[in-house]
Amino acid sequence: MSEPLRVLVLSQHYWPESFRINEVVESLRDAGCDVSVLTGQPNYPEGVTFPGYKALAWGRERHPAGYTIHRVPLAPRGAGGARRLVQNYLSFIAAGCLLGPWLLRGRRIDVVFVYGTSPILQAIVGVLLRATHRARLVTWVQDLWPQSLEATGYVRSRRALSIVASLVRWIYRRNDLLLVQSPAFLDSVQAMASGTPVEVHPNPGERAFDLPPPDEAPALRLPPGFNLVFAGNLGTVQALETIVHAAQLLRPHAGIRIVLVGSGARSGWLQEQVRDKGLDNLLLPGRFAPEQMPGILAQASALLVSLVRSPIMSQTVPSKIQAYLAAGRPIVASLDGEGARIVTEAGAGIACPAQDAPALADAVLKLSRLDPQELDAMGRAGRAYYDLHFQPALLAQRLHQRLSALVQLRARAIAA
Repeated sequence: MSEPLRVLVLSQHYWPESFRINEVVESLRDAGCDVSVLTGQPNYPEGVTFPGYKALAWGRERHPAGYTIHRVPLAPRGAGGARRLVQNYLSFIAAGCLLGPWLLRGRRIDVVFVYGTSPILQAIVGVLLRATHRARLVTWVQDLWPQSLEATGYVRSRRALSIVASLVRWIYRRNDLLLVQSPAFLDSVQAMASGTPVEVHPNPGERAFDLPPPDEAPALRLPPGFNLVFAGNLGTVQALETIVHAAQLLRPHAGIRIVLVGSGARSGWLQEQVRDKGLDNLLLPGRFAPEQMPGILAQASALLVSLVRSPIMSQTVPSKIQAYLAAGRPIVASLDGEGARIVTEAGAGIACPAQDAPALADAVLKLSRLDPQELDAMGRAGRAYYDLHFQPALLAQRLHQRLSALVQLRARAIAA
């Protein structure tokens, strides 16, 4: 019997923080991989290091599921601000390069798998570990750099953007394989990757949606009426102004409400808007644990995903789309590009242009006037599309096979 594929997952964020990579690790282990993780000290999204952890600590931790997590020091994000955010990013890169090889000493690694959320510069640690452990390096690109920096306005200097682009090219070209979460990323990444192969590997859905529903009552009970539910981060790219404006337009329609389940940098601003504008049809119940979300989403009349209008955002597939498809409820996609294409192609709901509040309000009204049977049919179509394209076990098997082929190709080249 051959040995299992030894995969080191490199991610600045990891359990007990709530990120999709947590479940990808579980799925890879179920697919037969021997997985360990290199990450920082948990502090997302509130920016404060979690209880039981210390920002400057480093060492090994055993996950309850039985695998090893290697942690390096990490400056917490704090309450906000570019300076703290840059310190947070750079501290992981520095600590990972200095302490990562020491923590991983003596461990055999076949593949270093980088979960390439922003900043993609964290993959510099992977480049180093590729050399120290003679492993293959694969980066799963979740966000396009430097395009996302420009789109969000964090960096406006053309010179700074050019320097970042040079670093990204350097990283891409030192990978053995690049995976992108959206087909729309292919051209941009290939243009910077030179000879490195680039392939599409979409984000999977959440494993919780494949489990039987729990016996206990849902953590949040939605009120009677038509409830449009948004679940996830409440940040700068979610076009929250558009949602607030749409809520204002929908106020004359009794029984229709928008429920924003989650938290983020703009939670306080949303609370002010609800209070100042008297938006009793815009509810902010807060954040809930991932395992509680299926029970909440199942109650929704429809589910909302929204992004700001920009070229980079139109190429992105928000991971909540997979969760929404899995939930089997109709979707209102207030965004452009790939995310809208998936919802439309699946027959799972209605897409409208990004940052168009009247179009969003019209889409909600249209769904609210449909028969329950028509809404259920949209939900079933979305779930069928999910099972075909985003089911976690299916994607984990494909990833396992691709990583194994990469390692075997190298072994054959060495033998030759």
